[in-house]
Amino acid sequence: MKDAYTLILSAIDAGYYRPGDRLVESELAERFGVSRTPVREALQRLETQAMLVRDGRSLIVATLDHNQLAELYTVRAELEALAARLAARHATPEEVRVLAQMVAEDHAAVDNPEALARANRRFHRQIHLASHNRYLVQQLDLVHRSMALMARTSLAAEGRGNAALDEHQAVIDAIAAGDAAGADAAIRAHISNAWETRLRLEATEYHV
Repeated sequence: MKDAYTLILSAIDAGYYRPGDRLVESELAERFGVSRTPVREALQRLETQAMLVRDGRSLIVATLDHNQLAELYTVRAELEALAARLAARHATPEEVRVLAQMVAEDHAAVDNPEALARANRRFHRQIHLASHNRYLVQQLDLVHRSMALMARTSLAAEGRGNAALDEHQAVIDAIAAGDAAGADAAIRAHISNAWETRLRLEATEYHV
C-alpha cells in the first residue's frame, strides 16, 4: 500500500488537487483511508519541498509564478537533453520500441489535453529510464514533480497536441539511430516549443 506522502503527491500530479487548493488533514485522512499522523507528516514533508505553502494556519497547493516557471523550464531543458543523449547511447531495442508504441497510441488522446498530459509524462519518464542513469532519473523526478504545480497543461493550446507528438517522434528517431546530438537538439526544441506555448497561454489571461 502507498504511504500518505505518495498518495497526496499522486493526487496533486493527477490534478485532483490544483494550485491554490486547500489541503485539510482530516479530509485527506478520510479520503485515503489512513490515520491523521502520517497525513500530517506527509504535509510537512510536502511543505518542506515547496509543493505546499502556508496560508495562515492552512496549507495550500503552491502556485508557480512566471520567474519560477522560467527557471523550471531552463533546468528541465538541460536535464532532459542529457537524458536524451544518454538514451541515444544506452537505450535497448526494447526500450526504443516501447517509446515508439507510446507515440503511436498517444494520437488517440490528441483531443483530450489532460489525457495527453498524462501520456506525455509517461513518455518523458520512459526516456529518463532509457538513460540508464539513476541519479539523473532522481533529479528529473524532482523537476516533473514541480511541473505538477502548473495551473494547466500547454497541451491545451490549439494544435499543440499533434505538434508535440511529432516532436516526440523526432526524439525517438534520433535515439533509435544512436544520434546523441540529434536527440539533444530534438528534445530541446520540444521543450522550447512547450515553453513558448505556455507563454502565449499566459499572455491570453491578461487583459489591458
